[in-house]
Amino acid sequence: MHTVTQSEISSLPSSGAVAARGADAGVSAARAYRFADLSAYPFKKRWLIRAADLAFYTMIHAVGRTTRYTVEGWENFEAVARDGKIPIYTSWHSSVFLATYFWRRRGIVVMTSRSFDGEYIARFIQRFGFGAARGSSTRGGPGALVEMVRLMRAGCPAGFTIDGPRGPRHVAKMGAVLLAKKTGHPVLPFAVDAARRYEVPSWDRMQIPLPFTRVCVRIAAPIYVPPDADATTLAAKCEELQRALNNINE
Repeated sequence: MHTVTQSEISSLPSSGAVAARGADAGVSAARAYRFADLSAYPFKKRWLIRAADLAFYTMIHAVGRTTRYTVEGWENFEAVARDGKIPIYTSWHSSVFLATYFWRRRGIVVMTSRSFDGEYIARFIQRFGFGAARGSSTRGGPGALVEMVRLMRAGCPAGFTIDGPRGPRHVAKMGAVLLAKKTGHPVLPFAVDAARRYEVPSWDRMQIPLPFTRVCVRIAAPIYVPPDADATTLAAKCEELQRALNNINE
């Protein structure tokens, strides 16, 4: 266990092709890191998307700069990099505020919904160096999963809030496990907890850290899924992911 300063976070070793924006990554990878065209939205919604985008980015950036991090299990992250693999970062939806700041500028592609809410979320995470694959478990999920497979093969890490977008809370879904099967890259479960925080009275009880708080990041051992995994094996791997997330969030 060690404490990580803000300057050290930016220099932590990368996990694969962090900036998949060049010609080698292809058109689809470059598109994931660009703001989407908003012309299909009416003027009011375009204005609200841009306003929400900037508001969330400013809040996360301002609070994140004041926090100090303690990391447990960093050797699990290093094991993935040592094996030449790219992590599929996986956490509960309640950790999204702090996870966005801690894993910033790493080129992680996450799934966002094809909706008004999904669009402003995509934009503010892109400001932190994330990519967005449009779709969710309820709207366009299969297409977005195919896109994430394509992006990982181009060298982009992936990320899941595995009980999103609308729950049930703290129940792992299959998306990260399926992506691991299709790509050969491991699921890397992690938890982020702030010592002092406000919990939003929403389905996920999202954590909003208070300024100058201490934050603990716990990283579990990577979970590999065989490329020939059948339904039984996939279910067992999803249960393994559930247990890992339960353990590091206790």
